[in-house]
Amino acid sequence: MAETIKQQEQAHLDVVIDKIKIAQAKSQERIDNAKSDESGIRNNLVNELRLKTDSYEGIMETGLSVHQQQQQLNERQNSWQHATDELNTLKKMEKTPYFARIDFHEEGEPKTEAIYIGLASFSDEPDRFLVYDWRAPISSVYYDGGLGNVTYQTPDGEQTVNLKLKRQFQIADGKIKTVFDTEEAVGDAMLLDALSEKSDTKMKSIVTTIQKEQNQIIRDTKSDLLFVQGAAGSGKTAAVLQRVAWLLYRYRGKLTSGQVILFSPNQLFNDYINQVLPELGEQNMVQMTYYQYTGHRVPKLSVETLAQRFNEDYSPAEERIDSLKGSLAFYNAVTAYANHLEKEDMIFRNINFKGKPFFTKEKIHDIYYSFNENYRLFNRLDGTREQLIKLLNRRISSEMRAKWVEQAVQDLSTEEMNQMKGEDPKEIEDADKEYKFYARKIVMKAFAPIRQAVVRNRFLSINGQMIHMLRSIPAIINLDDYGITKADWKASVERAITELKQAKLTLSNISPYLYLYDKMTGHKGEKEMRYVFIDEIQDYTPFQLAYLKFSFPRAKFTLLGDLNQAIFTKENSKTLLSELSTMFDPEKTRVVQLTQSYRSTEQITDFTRHILVNGEAVKAFDRNGALPVISVQPDRQATLNRLIKQLKENNHEKETTAIIGKTLAECRNLAKALHDAGVKATLIQSENQRLAPGIIVVPSFLAKGLEFDAVIVWEASDQTYHDDGERQLLYTICSRAMHQLTVLATGTLSPLFDTVPTDEYVRE
Repeated sequence: MAETIKQQEQAHLDVVIDKIKIAQAKSQERIDNAKSDESGIRNNLVNELRLKTDSYEGIMETGLSVHQQQQQLNERQNSWQHATDELNTLKKMEKTPYFARIDFHEEGEPKTEAIYIGLASFSDEPDRFLVYDWRAPISSVYYDGGLGNVTYQTPDGEQTVNLKLKRQFQIADGKIKTVFDTEEAVGDAMLLDALSEKSDTKMKSIVTTIQKEQNQIIRDTKSDLLFVQGAAGSGKTAAVLQRVAWLLYRYRGKLTSGQVILFSPNQLFNDYINQVLPELGEQNMVQMTYYQYTGHRVPKLSVETLAQRFNEDYSPAEERIDSLKGSLAFYNAVTAYANHLEKEDMIFRNINFKGKPFFTKEKIHDIYYSFNENYRLFNRLDGTREQLIKLLNRRISSEMRAKWVEQAVQDLSTEEMNQMKGEDPKEIEDADKEYKFYARKIVMKAFAPIRQAVVRNRFLSINGQMIHMLRSIPAIINLDDYGITKADWKASVERAITELKQAKLTLSNISPYLYLYDKMTGHKGEKEMRYVFIDEIQDYTPFQLAYLKFSFPRAKFTLLGDLNQAIFTKENSKTLLSELSTMFDPEKTRVVQLTQSYRSTEQITDFTRHILVNGEAVKAFDRNGALPVISVQPDRQATLNRLIKQLKENNHEKETTAIIGKTLAECRNLAKALHDAGVKATLIQSENQRLAPGIIVVPSFLAKGLEFDAVIVWEASDQTYHDDGERQLLYTICSRAMHQLTVLATGTLSPLFDTVPTDEYVRE
């Protein structure tokens, strides 16, 4: 019987593929036509230009003709682009047109309807769909429910259907490999098959295996804040990328990929995920790290990098200060300080001309604070600029009589005079007017840098203001509440002054610096941005989040992360949820928990979750594999030999292996040792590198969000991981492994593994 179903489905598949091939031929024809039309228009354009340029009428006629032909060219190029995109989609669909079928009965309809669901929609006639896009409202029924009555959202409101059949296919190169009917959202057999595949240097789409709770994330339209807390490997990032694709489909014509921004943990991760959206037929959204976002706003300052931040050894007092600077209380303090600047304390700089003050800071101060107290900061700034430009214009006449101007006019060559007249060629009646003409031009050119300094707010001093703000903090915040002494705070301000003099900023200072600057200058953020996605949210401080909310005032936010994996913020991550509730309307906030981990085998998931003492609940998916191995060697050379032995085994299994060391320095030493031993491995030293196939050596802080067939934890000794605060880091490293995990140490194993039951690993 099953074979008959398979044969019937294969016959239907063959029909669909034949129609896809016909559609491909039509698309190709449209591409060819658009190309030949374009080439005809271009040739015509050249001939037209050659022709009628001998009379004014001819020039006008040619101009109009060129304009029309330019429009035609644009139309042909759009048509060509559209047909090319369509052909690319059809080529993908030819191999796997769809992955599911649902049969459902809608109340009031005479018969049950069957539809097939795939990566994109396909119809052979208008309104006759042979395949429905996985993002279409009806497709939600496939992901969300078992058989029986299922409700789904449409643009017109809720709709309920009776689901009679849910069938899943595995299709390769136009042939059905397996067919199975299921009552579940997505059958475990299909998911198991997808999860058993080898890892790759690029993340894949999960359209065929979206789970019910992931589907809720993908299709959410009501929340201003969607917070996805998910265990390592629970498909958070994959679900969010599908969410971007779904939003672009749902709001087609109203939303573009340029209005969606994703903040990711590092550039390496951006490279890893950059194929998912194009695979779904969408353009990539704007992708950057928080470090890049802040760094590009201060091109003349060097901002502390992830590697520097990770390697720093902070004293307890510095840690407390950093923690305060990352808090919402500090954000509110900067806001209060900025509001205070409306009354006093704004710092100004002279605008100089020929080495002397042209507008003194005192004069600028008087203008700035001459407006009444209802003026906001940016209104004052506008008003000050306006006044300064007026004063500048008035000064032109008096400056024209200055000695240096007289000298400059006398020194003008004939060529320079002609150049100045070129802009204004009429004859000048007398010598006095001629002198004034040249003098005005010379003064205006000389004053151009002053005008530019005024327009660009160069009379403000953001560096000076930042230091003044830091010095004012003890008057705004009670430092005792945060266990910070006045002396410790003063020392941190002195450090900030030294760094600014060297054109440097720490990660804890860059956000307050930019926020203060935005408040001073009236910068209101980027209003065009509609959706902001932030991955690995546990590594952000509440201040950074509040600043991003200020920077994208009209956007809806989707935050995703695993509070168990906080590498940089550790304790902050626990208070994050309560802080968020004060930033967003609780009525429009939704928290989705993903506790099922799909990345790793059951054995690896159980091992990694026991590293955490009080980690959130993590459920392993029922997929079997080998137990993790812990191997402790007497000396460094023996550990290296054990590593090389493991790499040979992994290569034999054709597995991609990541050797994850704690620091970059540790990884560099290891890469050199492997090279000397004749083992080929790629060292990932910076987030701007690409992931390479084969063996890679990567520091822990760059491994976030990535996954590998096999992971080897390098030097998990007591010496390297001894502090209880490093549990989350160790958990993050181990949970990158899909099929195999090996932990190597020299001397004594880290005590952080003591919480793992001994029957969950093999000890060598």
